[in-house]
Amino acid sequence: MSAAIIFGLLLVLMLTGMPISISLGLTVLTFLFTMTEVPVQAVALKLFTGIEKFEIMAIPFFILAGNFLTHGGVARRMINFATAMVGHWHGGLGLAGVLGCALFAAVSGSSPATVVAIGSIVLPAMVQQGFPRQFGAGVITTSGALGILIPPSIVMVMYSVATSGSQHSASVGQLFMAGVIPGLMLAALLGGVTWHRARKFGYPRMPKASAGERWRSFREAIWGLLLIVIVIGGIYTGAFTPTEAAAMSAVYAFVIAVFVYKDMPLLGVPKVLLSSASMSSMLLYIITNAVLFSFVLTSENIPQHVADWIVSQGFGVVAFLLVTNLLLLMAGNFMEPSSIVLIMAPILFPVAVTLGVDPVHFGIIMVVNMEVGMCHPPVGLNLYVASGITKMGITELTVAVWPWLLAMLGFLVLITYAPILSLWLPRTLGMM
Repeated sequence: MSAAIIFGLLLVLMLTGMPISISLGLTVLTFLFTMTEVPVQAVALKLFTGIEKFEIMAIPFFILAGNFLTHGGVARRMINFATAMVGHWHGGLGLAGVLGCALFAAVSGSSPATVVAIGSIVLPAMVQQGFPRQFGAGVITTSGALGILIPPSIVMVMYSVATSGSQHSASVGQLFMAGVIPGLMLAALLGGVTWHRARKFGYPRMPKASAGERWRSFREAIWGLLLIVIVIGGIYTGAFTPTEAAAMSAVYAFVIAVFVYKDMPLLGVPKVLLSSASMSSMLLYIITNAVLFSFVLTSENIPQHVADWIVSQGFGVVAFLLVTNLLLLMAGNFMEPSSIVLIMAPILFPVAVTLGVDPVHFGIIMVVNMEVGMCHPPVGLNLYVASGITKMGITELTVAVWPWLLAMLGFLVLITYAPILSLWLPRTLGMM
């Protein structure tokens, strides 16, 4: 009964067009003050302690690093390097876009940032070279989703925070390492779809770059590429935690944007700081309300009841993961990734643990679902970002992305039922 009231109220508020964060907060407060006797002090305390987690500090730092890199010319140099390496293949500039997105994803942690940084440079160049606008939009919209699977990833931090109350929770470091192989596999898959369609329809190729041109583009991009080594290498070697890695990446991105590449004047720094603070505060507000929502669910024992019901129905791991994927894909129709993870993880996680699903593997399944959700209507964030860049309507973009989206759905099935792909690297590195 409690569950029906809570989710019914949340759904009604969201259908009114109210932002997710406010819908969550109002649902929780209405339920707490009318149907329970929880003291106001407990609510205030939970609001404060809910975001008093060291891992959450990684979010504003990764956002800041991504903004410095987006405005600091790093994306352009990464694309030049990618074009020099794969530009001569079928659909060369499209493949360079996929590779550029993969490289930028490894330093930004955000999908929309990846779409903006790479798309705003690659898409006009593709149209100028003779590629159909729909083809370029499909490549960048879906490849931009790599931003939350290839570490560092803000969504992985969210998942770690959302499940941190459990003794079986996954650390941010484990999740980052678990995302490496699936991220590279998905990049290769999207590149394969791009190459196949370019070859099928005879899209233009670029002249093969000489060894000198490749070396020069690599030398120019090296400062941005080094950030990948610093973040992943630092976490793996234990030199610093993921949160410290985020702080390091923000400082490093500032230094290379302002003093090394000199693409950003010092006067432009306050604007970047302000936009990063604005985005961070929005995410932290969602997290705060989601923590309250999770508190209500736990106090009403809803996750435990859901787990007991699923176990009593005789659902095995295969059926449960199928239902989980369907639920998350449906949620992706009307919510953005951060909200889905923060709402659904506390409910589904206890069931997954009860059925013996590895917490790290389950986290990667959720992240891949979020990637797919970012590329399909009506709320796909990447679609809206790409729409702004390409000046195409959402319906037209939806048609443009379907070949890549189908490949992503196939990849989701593979990741769901082949846990070794997610778990091999962290286990090999001795992190699990």
